[in-house]
Amino acid sequence: MDSVFASIVQAPEDPILGVTAAYNKDPSPNKLNLGVGAYRTEEGKPLVLNVVRKAEQLLVNDQSRVKEYLPILGLAEFNKLSAKLILGDDSPAIQENRVATAQCLSGTGSLRVGAEFLAKHYHQRTIYIPQPSWGNHVKVFTMAGLSVKNYRYYDPTTRGLNFQGLLEDLGAAPAGAIVLLHACAHNPTGVDPTVEQWEQIRQSMRSKGLLPFFDSAYQGFASGSLDVDAQPVRTFVADGGECFIAQSYAKNMGLYGERVGALSIVCKAADVASRVESQLKLVIRPMYSNPPIHGASIAMTILKNSDMYNEWKIELKAMADRIISMRKQLFDALSAKGTPGNWSHIIKQIGMFTFTGLNSDQVAFMTKEYHIYMTSDGRISMAGLSSKTVPHLADAIHAAVTRCC
Repeated sequence: MDSVFASIVQAPEDPILGVTAAYNKDPSPNKLNLGVGAYRTEEGKPLVLNVVRKAEQLLVNDQSRVKEYLPILGLAEFNKLSAKLILGDDSPAIQENRVATAQCLSGTGSLRVGAEFLAKHYHQRTIYIPQPSWGNHVKVFTMAGLSVKNYRYYDPTTRGLNFQGLLEDLGAAPAGAIVLLHACAHNPTGVDPTVEQWEQIRQSMRSKGLLPFFDSAYQGFASGSLDVDAQPVRTFVADGGECFIAQSYAKNMGLYGERVGALSIVCKAADVASRVESQLKLVIRPMYSNPPIHGASIAMTILKNSDMYNEWKIELKAMADRIISMRKQLFDALSAKGTPGNWSHIIKQIGMFTFTGLNSDQVAFMTKEYHIYMTSDGRISMAGLSSKTVPHLADAIHAAVTRCC
């Protein structure tokens, strides 16, 4: 008897996660995975921060801890500390109780909850996202019931920001439209606006009543400073306007598999925030009921203890500095080889990813000939590199540029 699901077709691999699947099947001892969006040590190993291990030990030793359900919005103290982390210790929005925060399932879950809320309660159902953007953005917002459109962002000729195109597209967006903004370390390009450009973006968006939805996946992980990386968000909040912020602790605390995140909605008034919070519960309850306790408890333990918080900042800066060092080493290696083209974008871009400018044929060539794996758009994870593997990558890029299409 045939299966009732016999007509189901084989789904394609996720374009990002599929890279790792292909890498795992490759028997070559020289293979290199630059597709994975997770930090790696100089030895190419996953890293658990020392401060995270300390926090976990404290939790294990606390005999009063139980495994009861959390409230729908999660750990209240975690939510307060998360809002404070992104908005700043002295944020008027926090002091005036204008922020509604929910603990969510990392950045993806925070985006999805925010999107579902907007689809149900906001008058505009269109969200503009940068071109290009993280591959999951379109799916998250579309599945939540929003219509996704693009605004120009990356300029392939300069391998930098298409600022004029960005302003034109936001200027042409309908009043009140939602706009997704990467808070820092834009994924996949690594290209961020300058402080002055952020201010122009803010003025342009506020003049049209566009609603900012920040995706903050890399706070502190990009520059090494939590405050510097949060500045674009804080600039928007400082003008008294409303905005959405999705936070992830995957990268900056290395809590990838713990799925720790938060959605904060900054409102005009405390009574509005209270009503928004009540409706957030109605979005979350039928979705996953309430969030998991362990990862958020780790983050909360670190955020509320001044010694551990300072230790985290030191470890965080070390991760950011290693990535910056990899950028310099790769740029120097390509320069030494005389690889055709201008590779300065490698050191100008910021964060975990670099948009190399390599095309899909060159990427396929590097995978076939050098066993180097990355997404077909030429995005590489700088955290996947080490001093030992930089020469191998530089050789592959040089060959791809000189011998391939």
